[in-house]
Amino acid sequence: MNTSLLCKGLLAITMLGAGLAYADPGFDAELASIQDQWAIASYVTNDTGARRNALAALSERAHGFSRRYPARAEPLIWEGIVLSTYAGAKGGLGALGIAKQSRSALEAALKIDPNALEGSAYTSLGALYSKVPGFPLGFGDDDKAEQLLLRALAINPSGIDANFFYAQYLCDHRRCAGAKRYLERAEQAPARPGRELADQGRHREIAALMQKLS
Repeated sequence: MNTSLLCKGLLAITMLGAGLAYADPGFDAELASIQDQWAIASYVTNDTGARRNALAALSERAHGFSRRYPARAEPLIWEGIVLSTYAGAKGGLGALGIAKQSRSALEAALKIDPNALEGSAYTSLGALYSKVPGFPLGFGDDDKAEQLLLRALAINPSGIDANFFYAQYLCDHRRCAGAKRYLERAEQAPARPGRELADQGRHREIAALMQKLS
């Protein structure tokens, strides 16, 4: 038997299988829907209670999505993003457990594919470490937050979220003088097809932070 031909044949089958696994319209539709619902809850829903309820329901949906695709990083990233946003909306000590769930989902995503969604797990995890209180109340860690946010920027230097969250981190830590160039990069970031509502909301946040710098 020609082992070279056999190896090539097995490689071709493996690659075909991988292609089929990623060509999943159901996966893409669910991912897009979760992103859309998150944007609505984050930027359109004004009532605090309604926002919390929407994010609570969406976190359950995102968890089910990640359970259905355990080998994919993207559902775990979005489970982490939704949980992080839910923790922020809930507030208080009761939010810490939700923040820990977010951290676990994002760390699991990094183990699968740290480059997925242009390094979004690093961005979200960095923001989480920056916002959560430190010891003894929580797991917040400013140094770790900055390391993670810089990793995100290394992967996606022109991304709107990577630049915005690092600028926000710098301002939160009284380093606003260095934040302006990252906000300017965020302003000039390429539009994300299908993420128009999220982009509009993020640009409002960019403008608000830029106003503080002026």
